[in-house]
Amino acid sequence: AINSVIQGSAADLIKRAMIGVDGALKRDNHPAKMLLQIHDELVFEVPEDDLPSLVELVRHEMESALALDVPLVVDCAAGTNWLEIDEIAAG
Repeated sequence: AINSVIQGSAADLIKRAMIGVDGALKRDNHPAKMLLQIHDELVFEVPEDDLPSLVELVRHEMESALALDVPLVVDCAAGTNWLEIDEIAAG
Protein backbone atom coordinates (compact mmCIF):
# COMPACT_ATOMS: atom_id res chain seq x y z
CA ALA A 1 0.00 0.00 0.00
CA ILE A 2 2.88 2.38 0.69
CA ASN A 3 4.25 1.89 -2.82
CA SER A 4 0.90 2.84 -4.38
CA VAL A 5 1.74 6.55 -3.97
CA ILE A 6 5.01 6.09 -5.87
CA GLN A 7 3.48 3.93 -8.59
CA GLY A 8 0.50 6.24 -8.94
CA SER A 9 2.77 9.27 -9.27
CA ALA A 10 4.85 7.50 -11.92
CA ALA A 11 1.66 6.62 -13.82
CA ASP A 12 0.56 10.27 -13.70
CA LEU A 13 3.98 11.37 -14.95
CA ILE A 14 4.02 9.04 -17.96
CA LYS A 15 0.47 10.09 -18.88
CA ARG A 16 1.47 13.76 -18.81
CA ALA A 17 4.51 12.93 -20.93
CA MET A 18 2.34 11.04 -23.43
CA ILE A 19 -0.01 14.02 -23.76
CA GLY A 20 2.97 16.34 -24.31
CA VAL A 21 4.59 14.04 -26.88
CA ASP A 22 1.32 13.55 -28.75
CA GLY A 23 0.73 17.31 -28.90
CA ALA A 24 4.29 17.99 -30.09
CA LEU A 25 4.06 15.30 -32.79
CA LYS A 26 0.84 16.87 -34.08
CA ARG A 27 2.16 20.43 -33.80
CA ASP A 28 5.31 19.54 -35.76
CA ASN A 29 3.44 17.29 -38.21
CA HIS A 30 5.99 14.61 -37.31
CA PRO A 31 5.60 11.25 -39.09
CA ALA A 32 6.31 9.19 -35.95
CA LYS A 33 3.48 7.19 -34.40
CA MET A 34 3.27 6.47 -30.67
CA LEU A 35 2.37 2.78 -30.52
CA LEU A 36 2.62 1.60 -26.96
CA GLN A 37 3.30 2.54 -23.35
CA ILE A 38 4.95 -0.05 -21.11
CA HIS A 39 5.41 1.10 -17.49
CA ASP A 40 7.72 4.14 -17.89
CA GLU A 41 8.55 3.47 -21.55
CA LEU A 42 7.04 4.77 -24.78
CA VAL A 43 7.36 2.84 -28.05
CA PHE A 44 7.24 4.57 -31.42
CA GLU A 45 7.32 3.72 -35.09
CA VAL A 46 9.26 6.27 -37.12
CA PRO A 47 11.04 6.47 -40.48
CA GLU A 48 14.78 6.14 -39.91
CA ASP A 49 15.51 9.60 -41.35
CA ASP A 50 13.18 11.17 -38.77
CA LEU A 51 14.64 9.34 -35.76
CA PRO A 52 16.96 12.16 -34.59
CA SER A 53 14.14 14.71 -34.47
CA LEU A 54 11.89 12.22 -32.66
CA VAL A 55 14.55 11.55 -30.03
CA GLU A 56 14.97 15.29 -29.43
CA LEU A 57 11.19 15.83 -29.21
CA VAL A 58 10.57 12.86 -26.89
CA ARG A 59 13.46 13.69 -24.57
CA HIS A 60 12.30 17.28 -24.24
CA GLU A 61 8.65 16.41 -23.61
CA MET A 62 9.37 13.58 -21.18
CA GLU A 63 12.03 15.45 -19.20
CA SER A 64 9.76 18.50 -18.83
CA ALA A 65 6.48 16.66 -18.21
CA LEU A 66 6.48 17.62 -14.54
CA ALA A 67 8.54 20.12 -12.54
CA LEU A 68 10.44 18.18 -9.87
CA ASP A 69 13.30 18.96 -7.50
CA VAL A 70 15.36 16.25 -9.19
CA PRO A 71 15.98 16.09 -12.93
CA LEU A 72 14.26 13.46 -15.04
CA VAL A 73 16.75 11.83 -17.38
CA VAL A 74 15.31 10.05 -20.40
CA ASP A 75 17.13 7.18 -22.08
CA CYS A 76 16.35 6.47 -25.73
CA ALA A 77 17.05 3.43 -27.85
CA ALA A 78 16.16 2.38 -31.38
CA GLY A 79 16.19 -0.70 -33.54
CA THR A 80 14.36 -2.52 -36.29
CA ASN A 81 13.32 -5.30 -33.89
CA TRP A 82 13.43 -6.08 -30.15
CA LEU A 83 16.72 -8.00 -30.49
CA GLU A 84 18.65 -5.26 -32.30
CA ILE A 85 18.09 -2.20 -30.12
CA ASP A 86 20.91 0.28 -29.52
CA GLU A 87 21.02 3.09 -26.97
CA ILE A 88 21.00 6.62 -28.37
CA ALA A 89 23.38 8.96 -26.56
CA ALA A 90 22.00 12.22 -25.22
CA GLY A 91 23.14 15.40 -26.80
